[in-house]
Amino acid sequence: MSEIKLSNPPSDCISSLCFSPTSSQFLLVSSWDNNVRLYDVNENVLRTQYSHTHAVLDCCFQAKSVIGTHAAPIKCVEFSSEHNVIITGSWDSNVKLWDPRSPTTVTSLLQSNKVYTMSLCGDKLIVGAAKRKVLIWDLRNTGYVEQKRESSLRYQTRCIKAFPNKQGYVLSCIEGRVAVEYIDHSPEIQKKKYAFKCHRIKEDVEKIYPVNALAFHNIHSTFASGGSDGFVNIWDGFNKKRLCQFHRYPTSISALCFDNSGTVLAIASSYLYEDDQMKPPYPEDNVFIRRVTDHETKPK
Repeated sequence: MSEIKLSNPPSDCISSLCFSPTSSQFLLVSSWDNNVRLYDVNENVLRTQYSHTHAVLDCCFQAKSVIGTHAAPIKCVEFSSEHNVIITGSWDSNVKLWDPRSPTTVTSLLQSNKVYTMSLCGDKLIVGAAKRKVLIWDLRNTGYVEQKRESSLRYQTRCIKAFPNKQGYVLSCIEGRVAVEYIDHSPEIQKKKYAFKCHRIKEDVEKIYPVNALAFHNIHSTFASGGSDGFVNIWDGFNKKRLCQFHRYPTSISALCFDNSGTVLAIASSYLYEDDQMKPPYPEDNVFIRRVTDHETKPK
C-alpha cells in the first residue's frame, strides 16, 4: 500500500509532525490534546507519549528536558545541529536560543510581533511574525537583525520553510497563496522571486483556503503544500509548476513532513475550526503515512 493511517491518533488538532533526522521509522506528532507522541511508522504502533499541562504547538528531536520558559505560548521550535542550539519562537514576541546541555538562554532575540513560524536555512534563521513581518538572523552573529522584510503576500503568514540549498524560502498565507523568496537581496537575485495562487476550489463561486503547511523534499528540492481544502500538492518551485495532487483528505491539512530520504511524506488531516457553520461531531484527527515516488516528487 502506498498510504496507511496511523493507529492511536491524537484526540485534538495536530499541530506538528517531525521525522527522526536519521530514520523514516520514527515520527513525532504534537497536538492540542497536550501530548507529544512518538510513532514507529514501520510497525504502525505508538511507542511512547509525553504529556504536558497545555497544548503542544510544535516539536523536534532532541533529548527531553525542561530548558526554559517563555511568557506566552511557544509556537515553534527548531534544533540546529550545526550550532548546537535549540531555538524557540513565542507569542511573547521573543525568539530564544538555548544550550541543550544546560537550562540557560544563550541569547534572546526580541522583536515587536508574535512569532508564528520559523525555519533554519544553514546559518540563517528565518522568522515569520504577525503583521506580515519576516526577519532573518545570522546565527553566527545574533546581535542584530540581518534583514527585515514584509511578506510579499497581502494576508497573514501561516508557514515558512527554507530551501534545502539554503538560498531562500517559501512562505504561505491564509489566503490561498505561496511566495517563493530568496535571501540574497541583490536586485539580480530578487528578480527570481514570485508568488502563485493555490488551494482554491471553483464551484459556483471560488472558495479560497488557508495554506497551513509546507515541507521540502531534501533530494529534489521540490515541496509539498497542504491546505484547508483537504488537498496536498507537490510543486516544482524552480520551474513554476505543480507536479501532482493527492486525493482529497477528510479535512484540513494541518502539518506535513518529508523524511530525510524523501521517500515518505507524513500528512496530518486535522480540522482547524475554519468553518463557523460546522457543528459537532467534527472530523477525526489522523496522520497518514504516504510512500512517495520520483514520479510524484522529481522535477520533470
